[in-house]
Amino acid sequence: MVHEDAGGGDRLALAVLAQWRMATTEQMHLLIASGVRIEQTRRRLAKLREEGLVDRVTLPQAGRTRCWFLTQYGTQIASEWPELRDWRPSRTVSDRTAARLRVGHALAVTQAGLAFVLDARQRGDVCQPLDWIPEVHHPLGGGEAVIPDALLYYRHNTDGGGGSMLRAFVEVDRATMGPERLAAKLGAYARLYGYVPAPPPGTRPHLAAQEESWRRRYPLFPRLLFILDGTGPVGADNRIDALHAATRQLPPALLHDVPILATTTTELLQHGPAAPVWQPVTRPGHRASWMQTQHP
Repeated sequence: MVHEDAGGGDRLALAVLAQWRMATTEQMHLLIASGVRIEQTRRRLAKLREEGLVDRVTLPQAGRTRCWFLTQYGTQIASEWPELRDWRPSRTVSDRTAARLRVGHALAVTQAGLAFVLDARQRGDVCQPLDWIPEVHHPLGGGEAVIPDALLYYRHNTDGGGGSMLRAFVEVDRATMGPERLAAKLGAYARLYGYVPAPPPGTRPHLAAQEESWRRRYPLFPRLLFILDGTGPVGADNRIDALHAATRQLPPALLHDVPILATTTTELLQHGPAAPVWQPVTRPGHRASWMQTQHP
């Protein structure tokens, strides 16, 4: 049973773990309760574990870091909540074996998302924990789909009281595949950009709305952000060069409308996502902010 405590802390903790897949104790603390002592977060997670809603694995590294995830029971409870409408329970880690096999990439994605959440707090922007949604399914027909590592919602506020809503598909690359395979992801996003679903059976083609499927979710196609991890500066440059080469095969409209940027985890964490640490893959070596509204 999830306790509806005064601050909704138990429910928020479960919702964050459901959506983010996996997180360490410190990451959970920063996401759900940074204003209190971390011991309170440890007690909350321990209580949820006693109730069978979450479990953990201990990472074999200095400090014996604990990494948390939902159990099948926790997944069943959270799947009924409206705030998790874009969450796919079928992709949730729910046992220790799966957790150990996925922990490296899962925590890299969590680390990236946490950087955006913390940066928004510091800047007075809006990016709540549930505005980072891993593995949102975007069908391409024929059983194929584009599934970014995360979909980011971010409201950038300006001094005059206005602001802009930004969205991004985020790919966190840990150098487990060659540069060409990484660059091939751009082709999948190009297909999504132009994909128009076939009209339902029995619909007259000329009466069916010929509209790209992504327009049903987003007013603008989300920008593409590549975060490169697991390699040094030379390796990162090679991967950005491969992304740059792949842009030659992309539709001009996509390149005109959608900023495609890359940075390294090191730069992201050292300077923050809002800093000009992003290289437009159409212009490697140049620097830009991922939040700028105009194409770099």
